[in-house]
Amino acid sequence: MNQLGVRWTADQVLALAPDAASRKAGSRLGAAGPWSEAGCDGAGALWGLCKGSGSRPYQTVVDLAGAGAASKCSCPSRKFPCKHALGLLLLWAAEDPAVTAGAEPAAWAEEWLRDRRERTAAQTEGTAPEPGGAPAEKTADPEAARRRAERRAARIGAGASELEQRLADLLRGGLAAAEREGHGLWEETAARMVDAQAPGLAARVRELGSIPSSGPGWPVRLLEECALLHLLDGAWLGRDRLPEELATTVRTRVGLPSSPDGSVVRDRWLVLAQYDQSDGKVTTRRIWLYGQDSGRTALVLSFGAAGRAPEISLPVGLAVEAELLPHGGAGQLRATLGDRFGTPHQASAPPPGGSVTEAVEAYSRALREDPWLESWPVTLGAVVPGPGPSDGGWQLADAEGGLALPVSRSALGGPGLWKLAGLSGGAPLVVFGECGYEGFRPLAAWAPDSGEPIPLL
Repeated sequence: MNQLGVRWTADQVLALAPDAASRKAGSRLGAAGPWSEAGCDGAGALWGLCKGSGSRPYQTVVDLAGAGAASKCSCPSRKFPCKHALGLLLLWAAEDPAVTAGAEPAAWAEEWLRDRRERTAAQTEGTAPEPGGAPAEKTADPEAARRRAERRAARIGAGASELEQRLADLLRGGLAAAEREGHGLWEETAARMVDAQAPGLAARVRELGSIPSSGPGWPVRLLEECALLHLLDGAWLGRDRLPEELATTVRTRVGLPSSPDGSVVRDRWLVLAQYDQSDGKVTTRRIWLYGQDSGRTALVLSFGAAGRAPEISLPVGLAVEAELLPHGGAGQLRATLGDRFGTPHQASAPPPGGSVTEAVEAYSRALREDPWLESWPVTLGAVVPGPGPSDGGWQLADAEGGLALPVSRSALGGPGLWKLAGLSGGAPLVVFGECGYEGFRPLAAWAPDSGEPIPLL
């Protein structure tokens, strides 16, 4: 597909930046001065040489074939995309004549593009090459896979039983013991869950360790999290008695990998938001999509380990016709991005929004399907941002005088709220975000009479 058939805006390019420093540095490189031998072809390739502090310029190449952007640069940065890739994209987005259109890729760019596209095609066909170059088997030995799954399930079961005993000891000794013993006890327990091959349980145990130092009211929060963890332990140990969809959700929550399990959905997908989360070892990229024909919301996850950033990047505000493969589970929205068709284009309108009451009801219904769900994607149709009733808090209030949603603590420290307030100027906005037990986390907003979303992260 010819991704270069549509020019991105500068805001869409900068929305790909992994952090504010990268946005600032990339913006400085979005001019022709440091660039040479830059060009783009008709198949989604963009490349150029960027002068740095050394004697040799950095070789930067971007692959825009598909809905997103993948890039490679010879600079030492471990961020993705790096500032040089952002600068090259900005140069192209501005239609600067320094980027020669219709050119042939440089040899170093062509080599990477060819290898990447062959690798992508092989993964689509289920024959991705091994590191040594030999193709993988199309189908693994099903009997061996079954035995591995049984061994892992047994280890997780043992870990869940041990965790149940730890929770019982905590409650028997009193919650005050959690504050006295500190974080070390929970780190040890989390390590035991990792040994049991249950990373989902390990992550929840680590969260328990941070609660006693989280400020006033921590005993209530600790008891709530212990109850949810106990519920998950019990669900895993009794998963054979659960409905299949709920059992699939439980398997995902304890940390087993999720795979596509449903009918392919082809639609024109609007990219609503994209942001990264990292635990120090793995970076998870969350991309929210909205189907303009189906009215369906989907979550595409991409992962990067060992210092490598996730490969999939989809600029907020583009709409692309594509197939999504839904994953199984009760109330789950995760999907895998499949084949893409045609040329991405600018979305002309935001998704339909509802009231604050409807957003809370949607989250409540989702919790009925998945009790461990932390948040649910919703679009608020007409809300006004402003200070909340408590000191330092913010809220989004229905423009017609209805209810208000508090903004979650995780969103209070960033610049997104001020961007949201400036965009509103006291007028109602359409806002997309995640509604959860901590409140609402705004991710994108549409100014009045605008079809282009403004990322808030």
